[in-house]
Amino acid sequence: MKKYFVLGLFLIGGIVAFGQKKSVHSNKKDVGFSIYTQYVDTLQKIHNKYFAGLDSLNNDTVPERNIELKPYYFKLFVPLTYYYAPIEQAFESHWQPARLEEVSYNQDSLFPVTKKRFDKMERADRRVNKALLSMYVARPDRIVYTENQIARKKTFQKQVMEKLPPKIRVIELFEPDPVDTNVGDAELLVKKPNFWSTGGDGALQFSQNYISDNWYKGGESSNSMVAQLHLFANYDDKQRIEFDNELHFNLGFISAPSDTVHKYRTNNDLLRLTSKLGIKAVSKWYYTLSAEFKTQFFSNYKTNSDIKQSAFMTPTELKLGLGMDYKLSENKINLSVLLSPLSYNFTYLADRDVDPTAFGVKAGQNKLSEIGSRLQVNYTWTIIPAIIWESRFSYFTNYKRVESEWENTFNFVLNRYLSTKLFVHARYDDGVTLTEDNKSYFQLQELLSFGLSYTW
Repeated sequence: MKKYFVLGLFLIGGIVAFGQKKSVHSNKKDVGFSIYTQYVDTLQKIHNKYFAGLDSLNNDTVPERNIELKPYYFKLFVPLTYYYAPIEQAFESHWQPARLEEVSYNQDSLFPVTKKRFDKMERADRRVNKALLSMYVARPDRIVYTENQIARKKTFQKQVMEKLPPKIRVIELFEPDPVDTNVGDAELLVKKPNFWSTGGDGALQFSQNYISDNWYKGGESSNSMVAQLHLFANYDDKQRIEFDNELHFNLGFISAPSDTVHKYRTNNDLLRLTSKLGIKAVSKWYYTLSAEFKTQFFSNYKTNSDIKQSAFMTPTELKLGLGMDYKLSENKINLSVLLSPLSYNFTYLADRDVDPTAFGVKAGQNKLSEIGSRLQVNYTWTIIPAIIWESRFSYFTNYKRVESEWENTFNFVLNRYLSTKLFVHARYDDGVTLTEDNKSYFQLQELLSFGLSYTW
C-alpha cells in the first residue's frame, strides 16, 4: 500500500511540474510578442513625427502636420553679425592639471542611452562659430552688425497685454464695445491745397592753373571763381493753369597776369529772370505767354585797355513771346519746347561808352526793337544720380538776322556738398559788326570748375 502511495505522489509532482514548465513558455511567448508590438508602434510614431511632415509638403492629399522647428544654424542665414563666441571658442583651452585624488571612471557607463540628443544644440553652436570665424577672417567687409548693436535693440515691447480675468465668459469677448452717441458738434476743417512749389540750388566753384615762368610751351598761371544761384517758384493747379518762374544768377572772376591794367576780370556775369504763363490746350500742349529779362552787373574790359566791352545794364534784353509750349516729364527727363511765332525783342545799352555794334545795335544808338519768331528748348536729363545734364537752346530771327544761344551744364555730383561742373556756352549772332578782333559770328565760352554745391 505504501508503495502505491509513493508512486502516486511522483505522478502528481510530474504533472504539476509539466504544467508549470508549459506556463513559463507561454508567458515568455506573450512577453516577446508584447515587446515586438511596442517596437513596431515606436517605429510608426517616429516615422509619423519625422517623415509625415515632409510628405504633407510634397503631397496635397496628405493632411498637414506641424514640423518641429530647430533653429540651430540661424546665425548662418541672417545678415553677417560679429559675435564674441567664435573668438572665445578659438582661444579657449581645454587643458587642466591632473588631480591625484581624482578617481578615473568610465563616463559612458553612467548613461544607459546616448548623450548626443542632449548636447545637439551645443555641438551645432560650435560648428556655427567655426564657420563664422572663417567669414570674419576671409571677408570682414561683409559684416553688417555687431553683437552690441543687436543687444541695444528693443526686441520686446514693454507694454504687455493685460491678462483676462480667470472667470470671464467666452461670450463676453464677442460683445460690442459700448458706443457713446453724444459726440457733440463736429468741426470741419478744410485746407486749401498749395499749388506752389519752390526750391533752388547754389554753387561756389573754383579752378586753378599754375605754369612756371620757364615752362617750355609758355603760358601763364590763372585762378578763377564762379558763384551760381538758381531759384524757382512754379504754380500748377493740376488742371489747366501753369505759371513757371526762374531766376539765374552767375558771377565769375578770373586772374589776368598778362593784363597790366586789370588784375582781375569777369568771365561770367549773368542775371536772368524768366516767366511762362500757360493754359492747357490738349494733352501736353499749353497756350503760353513768355517773358525773359537778362542783363549783367559788372563791367568787362579788353586786355591791357580801359575800353569797355560790356557794363552794368549794358546790354539789357527783354524778350516777349506768344505761342505754344510742349512739356514732358517722364522718369529722368524733363523737356520743354516753346514755340513763339510772335516774339518781340528789345535791347537797351545804358552805358554810352560801350560799342553798340557788338550787340546788333546801329552805331550812335543805344536801343533796338525787333519783331520775329522764337524757339526755346529747356532740357534736363539725369543720366545717373551722380551726373546731370542741363541744356538750354534759344533761337530768334527777325527774318533778317539770326541770334542763337546754346548753354550746356554738366554737373558731376560727388556728394551732397561737393560737385564738379562743366559749362559750355555757344552763341551765334550774324547781326554784329565784324572787326579785326572779331572775324566770326560764332562765339564760344567754356568753364570747368570744382567746389561747393547745395540743393534745397
